[in-house]
Amino acid sequence: MSVLTVENVTHGFGARKILENASFRLLKGEHVGLIGANGEGKSTFLNIITGELVPDEGKVSWSNRVSVGYLDQHSILTKGKTIRNVLREAFQAMFDLEAEMLSIYDKMGEAAPDDLEKMMVDVGDIQELLEHGGFYMLDAKIEEVANGLGLGEIGLDRDVTDLSGGQRTKVLLTKLLLRNPTILILDEPTNYLDFEHIEWLKKYLKNYENSFILVSHDMSFLNEVVNVIYHVENTILTRYSGNYDQFQQMYAVKKNQELKAYERQQQEVERMEDFIARNKARVATRGMANSRQKRLDKMEILEKPKEKPKAFFQFREARTPGRFIVEAQNIVLGYEEPLTRPVDIVLERGQKIAIRGVNGLGKSTLLKTLLGYVKPFAGTIQLGDYLYPGYFEQESSRNNSNTAIDEVWNEYPGLTNFEVRAALARCGLTNEHITSQMMVLSGGENAKVRLCKLMLKDINWLVLDEPTNHLDVDAKAELKKALVEFKGTVLLVSHEPEFYEDWVSGIWNVEDWTLKIV
Repeated sequence: MSVLTVENVTHGFGARKILENASFRLLKGEHVGLIGANGEGKSTFLNIITGELVPDEGKVSWSNRVSVGYLDQHSILTKGKTIRNVLREAFQAMFDLEAEMLSIYDKMGEAAPDDLEKMMVDVGDIQELLEHGGFYMLDAKIEEVANGLGLGEIGLDRDVTDLSGGQRTKVLLTKLLLRNPTILILDEPTNYLDFEHIEWLKKYLKNYENSFILVSHDMSFLNEVVNVIYHVENTILTRYSGNYDQFQQMYAVKKNQELKAYERQQQEVERMEDFIARNKARVATRGMANSRQKRLDKMEILEKPKEKPKAFFQFREARTPGRFIVEAQNIVLGYEEPLTRPVDIVLERGQKIAIRGVNGLGKSTLLKTLLGYVKPFAGTIQLGDYLYPGYFEQESSRNNSNTAIDEVWNEYPGLTNFEVRAALARCGLTNEHITSQMMVLSGGENAKVRLCKLMLKDINWLVLDEPTNHLDVDAKAELKKALVEFKGTVLLVSHEPEFYEDWVSGIWNVEDWTLKIV
């Protein structure tokens, strides 16, 4: 039984085609992975099926009585609420039923006998619905799921306005899972999640009885939880049965078949054109030449399989710094209150260090403190000589109206138009991306623009806060290669051990320093 059917959907932005004649079906209980390179239209497709966008052409049909829960990359939280308040909103329908039941009880004292009997039936029905839905166990359910995603450590009575971007994502994801909709739609849910909580979510989704559609660039995560892949490439949406590894095998066969079919046809066209050219002028063979020409005119010419532009990352290296990049003595991280115990930190030239630990313990704060952007709560920091740092921040502004080319040009006004375009193109961005506003680019395209700005700078100390969030598989592999080849010092925050484990020289775990219970 299909719970969602998409028929012949076409959509674009201006002259840029995103989806063309795309069809899709979601069967009951299917776990679907929606994949594709940055900017191919995955988030656009999700916005179309959830009704956020109206397609230029085509039809989207949901079956009756399905509830859809959608976690997108840019969901927001209302100011002034605690985490617990937000999570309880997942059960608003039940609280409304309870309020209705209490209202009926209030009216019973003045009701006529006939009305009283009807009220008793209504109250009984509501009571049964509440008990069946686990209403009287809600707080236990909230704490179970909240703890699974690490909200217990933050504190459920914390105001949501005090949370980091990663913590806000956890709150929204927890609320969505508590709602337990018929269909889950998750756009990059592992971004900003820590390794332990990704493992919890992996188990949850593996055992999820209903259907879900998942967009993710974390292929090991996808492999574990999906049984169908939809791949979007060059505006075309294609269905594959199986997990990500099985998709890769089938995709490689398909691409090879397409290339061979194209090459065979090109050889046939060349032979026919050669025959026509040699024989059309001779009376004896003109008929055969004309016949070949007609066959050639009717032939449906295959397009050469398109290759997406590949990202190429390489960081420019500044002069060699002193032996010590940063030395911190009795440093305590924090703003209005301390986050860590006093710690001594030494980072030496050439070291490549990954920082790990659950969200909310101060990983981003540590980077900003060591760079000098934020004062430590206590302790002293000594930066080394001849430092040329390059900083990649975890979150970028979603209201940036600069085009990609202006974003780079504003920082490097001495470059020519050609030089800026060439730099962006090396990062895998097309002319359409380059002339688009930063706010309309996908998360991965936005990250590539920011990486481009870093690569135009002379650097001997790279400080990267979750740089792989939103990057597609190929771009992630290219970034890893660039960091391995970089001869300077690297300080990296990442929730993906498989990205850094085989090339870093050390790991700092902020869980060893925190004052919080982990």
